[in-house]
Amino acid sequence: MTDDVFCSQSNREASMPIGSSSIRIVRHVTREFDEQADRSHVSRERTASGLCCCIADAATARDDGRQRSPFGNSIIKAKKVNPLQSQARRLRATWHLRAKTLILERKFAVAPMMDWTDRHCRYFLRGFSPHVLLYTEMITSAAILRGDRARLLAFDAEEHPVALQLGGSEPKDLGLAAKAGEDFGYDEINLNCGCPSDRVSSGSFGACLMREPERVAECVAQMKASVRIPVTVKMRIGVVEGRKREVAEAIAQVSDEDVAELHRFVTLIRDAGCEVAIVHARKAVLGGLSPKENREVPPLRYDVVRDLKRAFPSLPMIVNGGFRNVDETLGALDWCDGAMLGREAYHRPWVLVDIERALYPASGGEASSREALLERMARYASREIAKGERLSAITRHMLGLYSGEVGAREYRRLLSEGSRAAGAGPELIRGAAPATSGREECARMHDAHHRS
Repeated sequence: MTDDVFCSQSNREASMPIGSSSIRIVRHVTREFDEQADRSHVSRERTASGLCCCIADAATARDDGRQRSPFGNSIIKAKKVNPLQSQARRLRATWHLRAKTLILERKFAVAPMMDWTDRHCRYFLRGFSPHVLLYTEMITSAAILRGDRARLLAFDAEEHPVALQLGGSEPKDLGLAAKAGEDFGYDEINLNCGCPSDRVSSGSFGACLMREPERVAECVAQMKASVRIPVTVKMRIGVVEGRKREVAEAIAQVSDEDVAELHRFVTLIRDAGCEVAIVHARKAVLGGLSPKENREVPPLRYDVVRDLKRAFPSLPMIVNGGFRNVDETLGALDWCDGAMLGREAYHRPWVLVDIERALYPASGGEASSREALLERMARYASREIAKGERLSAITRHMLGLYSGEVGAREYRRLLSEGSRAAGAGPELIRGAAPATSGREECARMHDAHHRS
């Protein structure tokens, strides 16, 4: 998309002239748009729709001659612009209507995981697949509104496509937090209605919200009204409360009443503006099981999610829970719109390469080797350490890179112990490869010899 074409399309769609000052912004941001769309593998049309809204916002704003970029926190250097307010509103409205019909690629995703899927983890996982949709760990709306917003919401542009998961139950706060996430450049806002941990439930958010469908619908509606990007909800197939022995029967079974409550919940959030339902195919047990037990004790009920999809065919649905390999993931895509992996992707991230190759055999965008990923992370660590970050905060997410390979234990030991040493730097990451790379290269040569 060239600058001239972009400007002429904008003029034609909005039936308005764009002043020369605004064109300077368009040209600068369009270059950033082209780079961002190529990196993120998000629909260029969807990215363009958000871009035009940002240009319209920029045309009406004054910030000492500086305009904010729609991609993260960078500043667009431009002269003060003549505020074309009425034209900007028409441009925003035109592209807002178009944006509602465009969606992210959602065939597979990595679940939001507390204390795990921070920005360093997401940058690492992006190296395995350009298409996988990544999620932040849950961030509460209160933390965003009253805490260090820049630190909480910061991310690298290479993480795209990336969604922000919010925790909260106050509609107004969630709307403001969602808008903050959109302003930082996230591609989706997700509301957590699936986490069963006690510390989350005590804050009146997470899985306990499934018992308050009207409140959740109000939250979704407020978030939807506050942003132009998709709003989604992550949930369980139901919730029970009590100790394990007391609720054993309720955990194991899904009654007609359970199904009716689940369908009512989904109906309300869909009507409020939820664009995608992400369903963990287990019940959540509040107060009786630990988070780990909640991932293992309640049985997986893919049949419930399958029936839910049949009942709501027009609502995109992603199923989560228990997927460990490419065959299981592809099997879910036979009946659902997407599959979400959790801890398997964290502990054995090479599975993302297998899925990427199966779903997009012609893309060639997956990781070429584990050693290439180590070099990529070494460069990233160098940048982050220069900003004051600790090496161990990055390497702790990389321990699964060689899972299942010869030398994996030595690799984990080297990163775990070495990253805590004084003066440890990116060379530690580069030096972690030799323990396994020699054997891996021999195996590749052996396979090539037999194929020939």
